Amino acid sequence: MGTISEKIFSRAAGTEAKANDFVLADVDYAMAHDGTSVLAVNAFKEMEIEKVWAPSRIVIPFDHIAPANTETSATLQKEIREWVKEQGIPNFYEVGEGICHQVLPENGFAMPGKLIVGADSHSCTYGAFGAFATGVGATDMAEIFATGKLWFKVPESFRMTVEGSLQKGVYAKDLTLYLIGKTGIAGATYKAVEFYGQAISELTVAGRMTLCNMAIEMGAKTGIVPPDEKTFEFLKNRAVAPYEPVYADPDAAYLKEFTYDAGDIEPQVACPHQVDNVKPVGEVAGTHIDQVFIGTCTNGRLEDLEVAAAVLNGKKVAVRTIVIPASRTTLLAAIENGTMEALLKAGVTLVTPGCGPCLGAHQGVLGEREVCLSTANRNFKGRMGKDGFIYLASPATAAASALTGEITDPRTV
Repeated sequence: MGTISEKIFSRAAGTEAKANDFVLADVDYAMAHDGTSVLAVNAFKEMEIEKVWAPSRIVIPFDHIAPANTETSATLQKEIREWVKEQGIPNFYEVGEGICHQVLPENGFAMPGKLIVGADSHSCTYGAFGAFATGVGATDMAEIFATGKLWFKVPESFRMTVEGSLQKGVYAKDLTLYLIGKTGIAGATYKAVEFYGQAISELTVAGRMTLCNMAIEMGAKTGIVPPDEKTFEFLKNRAVAPYEPVYADPDAAYLKEFTYDAGDIEPQVACPHQVDNVKPVGEVAGTHIDQVFIGTCTNGRLEDLEVAAAVLNGKKVAVRTIVIPASRTTLLAAIENGTMEALLKAGVTLVTPGCGPCLGAHQGVLGEREVCLSTANRNFKGRMGKDGFIYLASPATAAASALTGEITDPRTV
C-alpha cells in the first residue's frame, strides 16, 4: 500500500503511482528566488511562451542577495521585478520580507498533501507540513512556469522513528545533525524520508522545519513529517487553499526502517567540510572561532532567536556575532517580545531578513582561514569564503560559543 509520497504523486499525476514509477505530475505551487528566477525566466522566454500557467501558484521571494550586493545583482533583480509585473504574479516578496523557505509557510503555501517545487535544494523544508516538497533546477522550473507540470521519478521511502524525548539543552538541530551523521551525506539519495516517533511529535512546527530542511543533506529527495494538530493550528487562517492531509498506510512498503532513541542525543556539531562529519559537542569543545552566525532557513525562526537570547541575555559576545531573522514577521515578533533587544545589548550585529552570508555572497563572508560556527545547513569548503572553515550547530550552541570565542557546550553556560 501507499507511502505518503506515493499517495501525493498518485493524486498529482491522476494515476496510481508507485515507487520508481515515472509520472507527469501537476505541481500545486512553484517557487524561484532572486538567485534562481533569473535562469528560470531566461529559459521560459526561450520557450517563446507568453504567459505562465497560473500566476497565483508561482511565488517569487527576493532573499539570497538581498539587498543587492553589486550593480549586476541589482540589474538582474530589476529584470525579474519587471517580469513578475508583466506576468501578473501576485505572490512577489521584496527584499526584506525574508527567506523563501520561511515566507512560503508563513503565507500559507505549504500545506499537507500538496506537491510543492522550488528552484532551491532546501525546498524540502515544506515537508514539515506533510507536503511532498523538493528542489529542481532552473530549466525544470521554466517548464513548470510554462505548463504547471513536471516529470518525476516517484522515490522509494525510508521510515525514521525517533522514540523518547530530547534531553534539556538538545534541540531539533541537534536531532537533525545526529540523523545525518548516522545516515551519511549519500545514505538517503533520492529517497523520501518519513519521520515518526514521540520525539518528532514533540517538535514544534519550527523544529520540524529544521528537520525537513536538512533532509537534502543526507541526499534525500524530501523529508516529510505527517501532519497533526500542530500543523493544522499553524495553518488556521493561513492556508491559501483547501487541503487534504495524507498519511501512509499501515502496511506501506519502506525500503529501509530506522529507529533511534532521542535520549541518546547530545548537542551535536557538524565539522568541516561535510555535513555528516558530526560529533558530540564535547569532542570539539574548545575549538577557536572567529564568527558566529545565527539565522538561515534552518534556524532563523523566532524560537531560535529566543533560545539564543536566553543564553546571551545580560552578557556580551566575545566574537563578532551576526543574527539574521528568517523573515520580517520573525523580526517584528522578536522586537515585540524583547528578544531582539536582548540580542542587540549582547553585542550582536543585526542584518536584514534574508539568507545573508550562508551562500557566501555578502553580509558576513569569512576571511582566509577564519572559522565560523553557524546555524546554517551546509559547511562545504568555500561556501562562506574560499578558505574559511564552517561548523554547524544549534542556536543554543552558537550563542554559548559566541560568549566564549570557542565551541562550547550550551549546557555549561
